[in-house]
Amino acid sequence: MHRNANSNSGIAELILENTHPLQQLTDLLRELSCGQYSAGCNARGQHTIGKHVRHIVDHYSVFLSGVERIGSAIDYEQRSREALLEQEPQATADRLSKLCQRLERLGNSGEDHPLQLDYATHETTVATSSSLGRELAFLASHTIHHMAIIAMLAEQVGIATSEDFGVHPSTLRYRQKQEMLQTLGAEQMLQTSFEAQSHPARST
Repeated sequence: MHRNANSNSGIAELILENTHPLQQLTDLLRELSCGQYSAGCNARGQHTIGKHVRHIVDHYSVFLSGVERIGSAIDYEQRSREALLEQEPQATADRLSKLCQRLERLGNSGEDHPLQLDYATHETTVATSSSLGRELAFLASHTIHHMAIIAMLAEQVGIATSEDFGVHPSTLRYRQKQEMLQTLGAEQMLQTSFEAQSHPARST
């Protein structure tokens, strides 16, 4: 029973590590015009915010379809690559909100469980074992990676993002820990200084 409780808690935390950045991304899209969203930001115009967001949406759509259909495998090669998601930020923001809702329902449904992942090579498709938790962990890292690129592209079209946008939760936790240690160190130095002033050494 204790093991199941831990499993449920772990899945819930992984769901949150996915829905939080997706909500940040949704909020960003609400600020963008279609022009900003689809603007090419390199010499050949290949990199746009829209293309990176569409790529993120595709991965979650494939993952959720594979999880929600019993007996179905997850194959990230089978992405829809819907052009609308590269061109219309408001419609894509609505799609992201629905994906978050589906993820939250998934988090309420229970514990970690096995999944099948299909991976296409040049000559065949390899079926490999995975799990709900492992795929959620992959998606969280995958999303943050693309959001870091999106933050740079947004800056090029005049949109600023928050300091934690596109930063992996583990990095944020590390920064918080370092800030706490620095604060603690400063407090200890002040305390030492105060004690030294309150009890000066006596000369003999």
